[in-house]
Amino acid sequence: MEITVNYMGILFAAVASMVVGFLWYSPLLFGHQWMKLVGLTKEKMEDAKGEMGKTYSISFVLSLLTAYVLSHVMALSENFFGYGMLQTGLTSAFCMWLGFVMPVQLTDVLFGSKKTQLFAINTGYQLASLLAMGVVLGIM
Repeated sequence: MEITVNYMGILFAAVASMVVGFLWYSPLLFGHQWMKLVGLTKEKMEDAKGEMGKTYSISFVLSLLTAYVLSHVMALSENFFGYGMLQTGLTSAFCMWLGFVMPVQLTDVLFGSKKTQLFAINTGYQLASLLAMGVVLGIM
């Protein structure tokens, strides 16, 4: 089976993931609560601003990788699910989150010192991010 790669779709899906992240961790949604749970203060955030460009760049490259893999999963899943591409994108994204992302993050909570609220915020973001990518890839 030959898989056609839509590089523009992958780029837009990665951008969508970053937008979801900016909103998710902003004061509009979970930013204040997340900062409190990880022990960050506004002062610490100000001090870290110099490194944020590098951090966001690496995060974007990782989003590109995730979108690339998701696009392949979708291509392989289209016939399996028998859905249109949008539904395949949403289903594939959810299944990847449910089977790979959430269990790893929950195991970190079970064996680490992570707080359940922090898990909910972070894994919620991962789900929203993957679903956004699935939508973008599905409509492109």
